[in-house]
Parts: sequence; structure tokens; C-alpha cells
Amino acid sequence: MAEREFDDYLCRSGATLEGSRYAAWLAVTPRRHGYPVYYAICENRSFRDKGLAEAAAARALADMTGLEADGTPIFPEGYTGFDD
Repeated sequence: MAEREFDDYLCRSGATLEGSRYAAWLAVTPRRHGYPVYYAICENRSFRDKGLAEAAAARALADMTGLEADGTPIFPEGYTGFDD
């Protein structure tokens, strides 16, 4: 799991098992109060190995250009998450 701090939010990356494959995600948690919001990352991908899914999520976290005011992740134009 990787973390990245922003002024009003803390973002974490990770992976979860969905059926027999892993999905990558980002969790955006408000700093003051509120609940985390989970975003599926690279939704058109699934992974057989948890480590690969976590690495893809960590790369997506690093590739983010920032967050919208409501905490929605912002990615570069045309970002797909397919870099391997």
C-alpha cells in the first residue's frame, strides 16, 4: 500500500480480491472528518497476483496530477494505467 498526502485528503492505494482475481483501488479520506471514498483503478484490468495489483494501484497513485475539490482523483489526459 502506498500513501500520498494532499491539503484536505489522504490517498491510499491497494488491491482487493474480487472472485478469483484482484482489482486495484484508491481510497481518498478527508483529513478533518468523513468517510473514505474508494475508486476502482484500471477498471478494465484484473490481476491474478495481489502484488501486481497493489503495484498498479501505487503507480496510479503516483501518476495522479491532483484531486478535485471533492476528492475525486485527477489523471493526465488519456491515462489508461496500462504501462506494462
